[in-house]
Amino acid sequence: MASVETAAEHERILREIESTDTNCIGPTLRSVYDGQEHGLFMEKLDARIRNHDREIEKMCNHHFQGFVDSITELLKVRGEAQKLKSQVTDTNRRLQDDGKDLISSMEELKQCRVQQRNIATTIDKLTHCLPVLEMYSRLQEQMKAKRYYPALRTLEQLEQTCLPRAGHYRFCSIMAENIPKLRTHIRDTAMTQLRDFLESIRKHSDKIGEAAIKQAQLQRSLDSSVSPQPRALIGRRSRKEPGARARTEIDEHGGSPVSEQDSGILDVEDDEEDEDEVPGAQDLVDFSPVYRCLHIYTVLHETLEGYRRYFNQIVGFFVVEDHVLHTTQGLVNRAYVEELWELALSKIVAALRTHSSYCDDPDLVLDLKNLIVLFADTLQGYGFPVSQLFDMLLEMREQYGEILLKRWNITFRQVLDQDNFSPIPVSTEQEYRHYTSQFPLQDPELDKLPFPKKLPFSEFVPKVYCQLKEFIYACLKYSEDLHLSSTEVDDMIRKSTNLLLTRTLSNCLQYGIKKKNVGLAELVQVIINTTHLEQSCHFLEEFISNITNVPPDTVNATKLYGTSTFKDARHAAEAEIYTSLNAKIDQFLQLADYDWMAAVPGSGSPTASDYLVDLIAFLKSTFSVFTNLPGTPVEHATLPGKVAQTACMSACKHISTSLMQLLLDPEVRQISMGALHQLNTDVKECESFARAGPVAGFQGDTLLLAFSDLRQLLELFTQWDWSTYLADYGKPTCKYLRVSPHTALALLEKLFKPMKETSRKNNVFAQFRKTDRDRQKLIDTIIKQLRNLIAQHHT
Repeated sequence: MASVETAAEHERILREIESTDTNCIGPTLRSVYDGQEHGLFMEKLDARIRNHDREIEKMCNHHFQGFVDSITELLKVRGEAQKLKSQVTDTNRRLQDDGKDLISSMEELKQCRVQQRNIATTIDKLTHCLPVLEMYSRLQEQMKAKRYYPALRTLEQLEQTCLPRAGHYRFCSIMAENIPKLRTHIRDTAMTQLRDFLESIRKHSDKIGEAAIKQAQLQRSLDSSVSPQPRALIGRRSRKEPGARARTEIDEHGGSPVSEQDSGILDVEDDEEDEDEVPGAQDLVDFSPVYRCLHIYTVLHETLEGYRRYFNQIVGFFVVEDHVLHTTQGLVNRAYVEELWELALSKIVAALRTHSSYCDDPDLVLDLKNLIVLFADTLQGYGFPVSQLFDMLLEMREQYGEILLKRWNITFRQVLDQDNFSPIPVSTEQEYRHYTSQFPLQDPELDKLPFPKKLPFSEFVPKVYCQLKEFIYACLKYSEDLHLSSTEVDDMIRKSTNLLLTRTLSNCLQYGIKKKNVGLAELVQVIINTTHLEQSCHFLEEFISNITNVPPDTVNATKLYGTSTFKDARHAAEAEIYTSLNAKIDQFLQLADYDWMAAVPGSGSPTASDYLVDLIAFLKSTFSVFTNLPGTPVEHATLPGKVAQTACMSACKHISTSLMQLLLDPEVRQISMGALHQLNTDVKECESFARAGPVAGFQGDTLLLAFSDLRQLLELFTQWDWSTYLADYGKPTCKYLRVSPHTALALLEKLFKPMKETSRKNNVFAQFRKTDRDRQKLIDTIIKQLRNLIAQHHT
């Protein structure tokens, strides 16, 4: 018995040794040596080893032939590999030899392509540069020929069109630097010729007067000796011809009249054919310097330097007059100087009004205003009254404001066009502080969130807010030094800002909302943006109060209309969301293809139409994204709760109304009960969507009310519950309160028509079908009662 147990124990130990990791074999061997039968165990171990050796030998013998065959195949493969290697080496050598020629050809082709590209680039550059050189050569010829008016036109075309296209070349820079000098030279030359003309006229005014008197004397003698003739035969022709001659010269020389006698006096004595005809005053004067100067100064734009010289000359004149008045006696008196100043002031104001009205650069208007203030203060220091100048500056303030509005309209549109309509991502504290320094965002919850995070608004909000502040600063700059009170400055700035908000920015927002290809995501972001801008209006109020030192709660202080502006824009965006969503729903509904004559489905439950399943999936996805439901990634701006509820209700009502229109469409003349059952299934799918609560905030089954009209109508027909409808009609507790007799009658007639036609076709057997006869009688009775209800309603 003990030997059997020992043998079993040894067998267990051997199995354990065979199946156990060698690292854990120590305790097993210790159990062998602790016993008294270790010799017997060694015998069993040797026997087990021999058994394994035999098995290994058998396995090797079994696979030996395969091993030998593999070695043989390997030796064959080695030979083939050597052949393949030599072939590959030979192929590679030949390929390298052939490739050298190809590489050489490719290098040549590359060089040709580079040369071709360089030639094309050169041709392109020359195409832009040659017109510049040709135009500059033409300009030099015009300057040499003293054709200054067409030279100015050439200068303008060269500066605004040709030079920007040519690029940045040294000769272009030199030309650009010379253009102001040439323009100044032309202006000075024209003015010099005009002055020479005026001086010549001053010298020869006695001759001109003598000619005019002779002409009048001749006219008088003719009037007394002959019958009256039109005066135009003698004098008026002489007045027309010089003007015609001047215009002819202008046309012939491209708008630059040139005369050989720039002195202004023409020698007409040798040209007189009729001794009785006395030349008119206009025949003695060449007015081409006047016309030339007029045309040149019409083309030239106003510059601040021109205004500065104008004011300097006036100040210099009256400073001299004032000095003579105070240092001499009897030469001039105060009344004369004051009268002279009043005359000059009226002309100055008129000239400034005229010239400033053509200016469309706000910076130039602002510089001109500062120059006028300095001019007025200077003359006021010499005792001259200048209140009219400050009154004119207040008038110019309106023009300045309009120019600012035009500039900011362009700026707002650029900001709007460049906006990506996405929340601003910020990854660092520095970026976050950068945006909060531009826009007064106050959101403690957002401050606590870790980075990276997203600001709720897009880049449009901080940029617009900064531009609003820049506009206010621009308005403030004009109001400085006009001797206005803080309240007046504050009122002017607020009125201008209101115009910017209600007119310029409002129009830009409407432009952005109504722009093509604006999706739901962009419209939602517009709502978020306008909401934050609306909340920032009181910060703008404080900003204006801080720079004008006028408290915002001052009596009669003008309030900013920014709140109403942004509300209107937000409401427009909301309406556009509803319209866009309904338009998308219409695209799905266009895919509806009901079989209006379908048979009643069998025992199996019908499924909703494919188009409606896709429509519901689209609505679920849309509202889950834009209302930030749990589990939805925040990729878009979140739609405000009330807007989301209104959009969802609007979508459900639109679906219900559209399905009702499909059902009552006059083109659908017949409808079967099978079609009504299919439509009923689709409505159940819509009700399931509404019941699931796609948007939070609805109380109870409020959203289901959107389908109540359709639901009650379908239940009335599918359940054929006419007794309840007719008995309870008009009662507040009526089950089918939303079903009108008109609708019920229209649908019943569509449903009854195929039944009636079937009855007519089978009228031979109809008398034997009591069920059909009873149903037909019931339908006739229902139709009659519905018509009675309609008639009672009309009466």
